[in-house]
Amino acid sequence: MEKPVHDMSNLFKQLGLDNGEEDITRFIEKHRPIPVGTSLADADCWSEGQSAFITEEIREDADWAPIIGKLDAALRD
Repeated sequence: MEKPVHDMSNLFKQLGLDNGEEDITRFIEKHRPIPVGTSLADADCWSEGQSAFITEEIREDADWAPIIGKLDAALRD
């Protein structure tokens, strides 16, 4: 069975955030750059629950991990 493929809109929805294309762009512009040495899950822009979700998905290399990695990269540009 193949793992589901998630996109950025689905990730934002999962995190309880507005998930339209413009919403995502605004979020990234508002919260970047994440300071060097700060993990994505430890960035100031997340609630405790959002941070826990990000941490768990990365640790488990779950099906959300690839798109979380893309968000991490976008927040560091």
